[in-house]
Amino acid sequence: MTENESKTEHLMQELPRQIERMHRRFLDVVRLELGRVGVRDISPVQVMMLGSIGAETISVRDLIERGYYLGSNASYNLKNLIEGGYVARQASARDRRSAHLTVTPKGEAVLTKLAALELQWAQSLMTDDNATAIEATHTTLRALERCWSDAVRYADGGSTLPEIPEDV
Repeated sequence: MTENESKTEHLMQELPRQIERMHRRFLDVVRLELGRVGVRDISPVQVMMLGSIGAETISVRDLIERGYYLGSNASYNLKNLIEGGYVARQASARDRRSAHLTVTPKGEAVLTKLAALELQWAQSLMTDDNATAIEATHTTLRALERCWSDAVRYADGGSTLPEIPEDV
């Protein structure tokens, strides 16, 4: 393996870990901000769910697919959002097993506070020196997401990993 291949391998192994750490740190910051503005009945993950719904009316299934939430975790968090008055749930007229979700004014208020915080971060980060790098990072992360999504979507059931000898 060449030095360049070794460096690439290390970066590709570290990237998912870095993304996970950033996600956890973002949730920490959201948790702090919620406490600062006096919102104590909603978790950072639930705020992320609110953001996934946004200004749309979407089905529960679409919410889960869009946010990559685990089924039971999504159900628990969604139940709390509905009971807390952040999300309204309406059963589908065609299929009573299906439901549509909308963010309530109370949920919109939380999203507005988060948007103001995100704007603050953007203003400090999006200097002339950083703007191009941040846009390139976003583009790269989207490409990586597509690559991983395609690997899952188009998998033929066989592993793409090299075989491990049985005597190891």
